Amino acid sequence: MKMGWRLVGRLAATPDSAVPDLPFFHRALLLPLFSAASVAFRLSLLLCPSRPRRILPVPVLSVGNLTWGGNGKTPMVDFLARSFHRIGVSPLLLTRGYAGADESRMLSRRLSGTSAKIGVGANRADVAISILTKYGYHHAFRGHKIKIGPSAQNKIGVAILDDGMQHRSLLRDVDIVMVNALTPWGNTHFIPRGPMREPLTAIGRADIVVIHHANMVSEEQLKTIVSTVQDSGATCPVFFSKLVPSHIFEVNQPLQRLPLDVLHGVIVLCVSAIGCPDAFIHSVKQIGPLKIDRLDFSDHHFFSAHDLQLMQDTLRKLVDQHKNEVAVLVTEKDYDRDPGAFRTLNVKVWVLSSCLQIIPLKEQGDTEFMRKVMEIIAANGRAKLQGES
Repeated sequence: MKMGWRLVGRLAATPDSAVPDLPFFHRALLLPLFSAASVAFRLSLLLCPSRPRRILPVPVLSVGNLTWGGNGKTPMVDFLARSFHRIGVSPLLLTRGYAGADESRMLSRRLSGTSAKIGVGANRADVAISILTKYGYHHAFRGHKIKIGPSAQNKIGVAILDDGMQHRSLLRDVDIVMVNALTPWGNTHFIPRGPMREPLTAIGRADIVVIHHANMVSEEQLKTIVSTVQDSGATCPVFFSKLVPSHIFEVNQPLQRLPLDVLHGVIVLCVSAIGCPDAFIHSVKQIGPLKIDRLDFSDHHFFSAHDLQLMQDTLRKLVDQHKNEVAVLVTEKDYDRDPGAFRTLNVKVWVLSSCLQIIPLKEQGDTEFMRKVMEIIAANGRAKLQGES
């Protein structure tokens, strides 16, 4: 199974120009099968009947993407939840909880001290109704102002869909589409031959486009991505974001907040099973360990005894080579997928905690981003009221 997912990932990342370099078996048998499956997947999108969408009594924000993995959806959900909490609006986060539920666990841990509620389940409309019934809701948004009475402090004022672009069962007020600046459209093929979940023209449904990991590419590359977004039919504002490391904690002490400079002078083995491991490595390099080695696994991978032995062997080689302190560094998603997985390793295992930040390019920072979100919510709220009258 693990080998199968690695193979899917490899073929999905292979551009047409690199097909001749694939092993003969992959090129002659698997690639045609994957290509046929991609055609079937695209046809299913065209033939999928549109169903009536349910309406929640609070504004609904969707955070989604056109491609799988590494687009910053969950960090954006965390950013939105914190932003609403700060202004007194309690958010409800709705997530599917698939593939080990690492995203929902990470969100639960990170937002434990806030007013955020988290609902997990494939039928997010039913989950939302259940939680809204339990906690109650209030209409916090009136025009461009937030109005919250004392009796509404615990009630839900907004719902946020994690990975919601292809989830059509709920009517949404704001569609935020995340784009990975490092691999914006992959090889442009549909799943499973490529990473595309919808055609590029679907980005026209977006109310806001956010180009994530924008700090890791050139200004020229960003211009090309923005041009592609606009040429595909999007007329909405475009923002840029990055992940900013905030602190480190040991796997046995998740409430700990160690400064980033604990990595200085340390040999670090970066272990990750995420959609964009290069972004993780980039963040660690900015912190400045003595040396970085890496072990990358497929997204949402569960670490087995064999994987842990591979880590232990790699660590032993690093110690022999450098005669220095060695530590393992993992991402929050990898920690939350299985907090106990790394406890058998005979070294320190640290977790890097990071937060999404809107890059203040062209005077568009965090404040401007949330102001635009509020404007869209207010405009759609007025449209709903007019439709009901």
